[in-house]
Amino acid sequence: MLKLDLSKLSGFIPEDYLTSREDRLSKAAQMLAAHTGPGGDFTGWVTLPRDYDKEEFARIQAAAKKIQSQSQVLVVIGIGGSYLGARAVIELLLSQNYNLKKKDTPDIFFAGNGLSTDALLELIELIGDRDFSVNIISKSGTTTEPAVAFRIFKTMLEEKYGRDGARERIYATTDKARGALKGLADAEGYEEFVVPDAVGGRYSVLTAVGLLPIAVAGVDIKALMEGACQAMEELSVPGLDNPAWQYAAARHALYQAGKRVEILAGYEPRFRFFAEWWKQLYGESEGKDGKGLFPASVEFTADLHSMGQYIQEGERLMAETVVKFEPDGQFIIPDDPANVDGLNFLSGKPMAFVAEQAMRGTILAHVDGGVPNVLLELPKISESSVGFLIYFFEYVCGLSGHLLEVNPFDQPGVEAYKKNMFALLGKPGYEELRAELLAKL
Repeated sequence: MLKLDLSKLSGFIPEDYLTSREDRLSKAAQMLAAHTGPGGDFTGWVTLPRDYDKEEFARIQAAAKKIQSQSQVLVVIGIGGSYLGARAVIELLLSQNYNLKKKDTPDIFFAGNGLSTDALLELIELIGDRDFSVNIISKSGTTTEPAVAFRIFKTMLEEKYGRDGARERIYATTDKARGALKGLADAEGYEEFVVPDAVGGRYSVLTAVGLLPIAVAGVDIKALMEGACQAMEELSVPGLDNPAWQYAAARHALYQAGKRVEILAGYEPRFRFFAEWWKQLYGESEGKDGKGLFPASVEFTADLHSMGQYIQEGERLMAETVVKFEPDGQFIIPDDPANVDGLNFLSGKPMAFVAEQAMRGTILAHVDGGVPNVLLELPKISESSVGFLIYFFEYVCGLSGHLLEVNPFDQPGVEAYKKNMFALLGKPGYEELRAELLAKL
């Protein structure tokens, strides 16, 4: 389903970039398959597309239908991996303008991923008097941003529907056995779904974390899982013809050749949040111990008129990965008898043809300018192709982390800002750190 073109890396990395890493790739693949090595306890995602909980999957589908029948809005509360995957899939499959479209499914808004007062007030205004439900996603229930948002929307539900009515509209995706949210959900009787212990947040889009809001939007989550399962089966076969091995080896070779930034480029506006999901996946997985490619993203061709100059002629620290989907629809460029814009040489040609040549021309220009390029080509955007791409990037990320010799499944650096924030907010137990920080301000 996925075609990987590495031909535009010639001259940037050694010819033996793949064979010279064969042993390390083999060991990395074995660790992922056996759930061993650094972070092995968090590799449940490796076989998830095949081994997911079928009973919970059916409950997700049933809950999605219930939400669709009783609510005009679903508020999804979560931060990081608790919302990025769902938003990425919904926008990629259904449009970045999903909430503006005429449809039979609820609008879906994402909250608890920041601390903006203005954004919160705007969201409350957008919901208005409409019926709504809430999906709170948090393994602990104590992460500041989603916890604050849940307080607010829980209160709104209880004021609108009463406590009994509110509990019928709150869906908690949390730890299966412990944590503040788990305890509250048990006590209040919310319907619960599980954040698996063996799947970290940034790998959790194909669990209830992502699947419930995705299903509410009307996406066929069974087809999504089938696409991921196809990728799992294909990429589990070891060998140098495995595209995941090839891409992971190429990324590592580029890093060792001095590249420090990987730009993910998409040519569809609805790909933007998929790139945001990708940035968390690779940033949290590889960015540690002073190592890792910095993940960035651009939307072409729009960003060719903003970032294009730097990519073409700025500091030569970048590599570029382009994701291309086959177009689904067709639009023919009309003729202009006056030819005011001088573009009648395009009259009668499909828009997709113009986009294709823009992409090819951009790749050639960037390579000539010293930016190595990787091209990933997929069929048209569909549940199966998106599911395949999700798993492909996850699996490559696991291999890449092991090639870098870091733990690709932890994120110790994330805790630094939290400690400082708690101290400055006056959380009990942080008094000494608070004094130190205030002295620095």
